[in-house]
Amino acid sequence: MDEKARALAAAKSAAGFQAADMVEDGMVIGLGTGSTVYYMIERLSARVREGLHVTGVPTSFQTAMRAREYAIPLTTLDDHPIIDMAIDGADEVDPHLNLIKGRGAAMTREKCVAAAAFQFIVVVDEAKVVSRFAAPVPVEILPFAVTPAMAQLRGLGCRPVIREGVKKDGPVITDNGNFIVDCTFPSIADPAGLEKAMAEIPGVVESGLFCGYANKITVIVGNEKGIKKITSADIVP
Repeated sequence: MDEKARALAAAKSAAGFQAADMVEDGMVIGLGTGSTVYYMIERLSARVREGLHVTGVPTSFQTAMRAREYAIPLTTLDDHPIIDMAIDGADEVDPHLNLIKGRGAAMTREKCVAAAAFQFIVVVDEAKVVSRFAAPVPVEILPFAVTPAMAQLRGLGCRPVIREGVKKDGPVITDNGNFIVDCTFPSIADPAGLEKAMAEIPGVVESGLFCGYANKITVIVGNEKGIKKITSADIVP
């Protein structure tokens, strides 16, 4: 592992471990998807072996498989429509604690779980904290409606591209059986307005913009030396 990769792994590990240590006995928690969250699952598994009682709601098939591998008990939103805490990663975090998520194509389930949680813990390395969004916004779309939906997305000012699979010919298929369209914008001046506009397009299931969660978000930012936390109290009006 080169120095850059080692530093990134250390940052992700620091953030993920800190999030796992925030979990309290008896909690039902949302288990997000992504590499930083997997460090959290690793640490959470160690705490379960030490006697912590916790139940997880996975946001993807991949996370469910990882949690079972680490012997973390699982449940669903059917059984627990309100949960104590959701822990997840993000592609980017802006100064108002808006998020872009969906690099792992799991943002629809991630948003359902985040909405159900009293607390939303977001774990990232420091490169994900940005002054202004620049990452593509993933959008989950019904295959039946992908062409007209993409036309309307273009009308919002983006360049939409259907995400292609790796080691698979054709589009990425989400855990819900839909396509992912990555939307690149020259700039995003109003993330909340854009999230609303995307949601109004017929055929769009969900977008990767997570706005309006600032009051319950704690962002844990990892780096080589440790972590720092950002909450709504740190937002400059």
